[in-house]
Amino acid sequence: MFRPPINRAMRTLDRSFFRKDINIAAACVLDTRKISVFQRELSKDILKVERIPPIRPAPFPVVSDKGSKCLILRPDIRVDDEASWSSGLRDLVKAQQVIITPFRLQLDYKYWTYHDIMTAILPENDQDEIPVGFSVVGHVAHLNLREQYLLYKTLIASVLVDKNPTIRTVINKIDDVGEENAFRTFRYEVLAGPDDMNVEVKEQDCIFRFDYAKVYWNTRLSTEHHRLVSKFRAGEAICDVMAGVGPFALPAAKKRVWVWANDLNPESYKSLVDNAKTNKVTHFIQPSCEDGHSFIRTSASQLLRSSRETTLHPKTSRSSRTASQLRPPSVPPASEILKEPKVFSHYILNLPATAIFFLHNFIGTYTGHEHLFYPHTDTKLPMIHVYCFSTKSDDNKAEEMEICKEISAQLGYRIEKPGDEEMDIWDVRDVAPKKRMFCASFRLPGEVAFRKGDTVV
Repeated sequence: MFRPPINRAMRTLDRSFFRKDINIAAACVLDTRKISVFQRELSKDILKVERIPPIRPAPFPVVSDKGSKCLILRPDIRVDDEASWSSGLRDLVKAQQVIITPFRLQLDYKYWTYHDIMTAILPENDQDEIPVGFSVVGHVAHLNLREQYLLYKTLIASVLVDKNPTIRTVINKIDDVGEENAFRTFRYEVLAGPDDMNVEVKEQDCIFRFDYAKVYWNTRLSTEHHRLVSKFRAGEAICDVMAGVGPFALPAAKKRVWVWANDLNPESYKSLVDNAKTNKVTHFIQPSCEDGHSFIRTSASQLLRSSRETTLHPKTSRSSRTASQLRPPSVPPASEILKEPKVFSHYILNLPATAIFFLHNFIGTYTGHEHLFYPHTDTKLPMIHVYCFSTKSDDNKAEEMEICKEISAQLGYRIEKPGDEEMDIWDVRDVAPKKRMFCASFRLPGEVAFRKGDTVV
């Protein structure tokens, strides 16, 4: 009864088509001051349908007072059949508190949801997977339509814009990410709205601004960004080898973590620098734009020679500043000087398609600098967090073995997960029916970091 009218031949959105008049009954309340009381008393009689408020203006001229209100009733309650009325409703009618009258409930395009409209338009045999799993990046909705829905693409996009107030542009990806370039960008077509890909995204208390057509961003990785950043501690140094526009780097920097952030894409680098300024963390970010292989080999030595430090001034709220003005002068809180450490605590390699093949660059990273690490000091060798793709299974056991095997091959050292407290393979997300994204985290072995003959420092 409350579903929209059906038109499976529609190819261009006709909003005026979606109108429906539903004839039902209503209980007109003669004393509007009692409307809330009667709403509770007739709770079992009132129409309860999502997004349809039960209190409406009473139909005129059935009730002479134009200010009267009514409670619309369930469809099975009929005006001319007292047997369909509840005892409570009959008592109120008998007491002349309410009048049962016909009511025409009018629904239009604005009432129905995106899913409602799609089920009224798409062929019945194509409704098992109605396009709902789109990504939203700023004001852009990013679709990846299956072939059977391409005929309806502009119609789908128009409804998406109508039903999502924050969306202004709808695009459809027309190739795989990274299919034609190393920057993980993609070709797209605009289905609705302006071709404006300059977006603003908020994540982990940071603001990211970038041209979505020129850089890589995946909204579905926000949980993973938060998971990994939560492992970093203030005062540590981390190396983000494929940093993009900074989804790991900027939140880490806000935690007072020293971040060396690199990306091969000049547009990503530009956005990273701009976003660091926007989020006021430039003193904690060391940006670069170079090949990840060389960055791994040179960043450790550059950090050893770095002497960066920053002064942290105690933060005071407006209320505490006001209170301090009323108190006698006292010694102000001391500032803190935070110095950048000489070695990295973490490396991030977030390029799932090929990141594992960058691992050989860690061989000999700290040859000749063994004295900087345990057991000579309390400092451990860095954790490596490398993202990769693999197949899917119920327990991921086969995938874990395969990932460890590939990591071992790249390092020339056997890495095993079972029994190793500092080796973890995290199931990030499914990316395709038979494809899964993982994050393998492990402590860089001393046998790799100090290996002679492959020195990079």
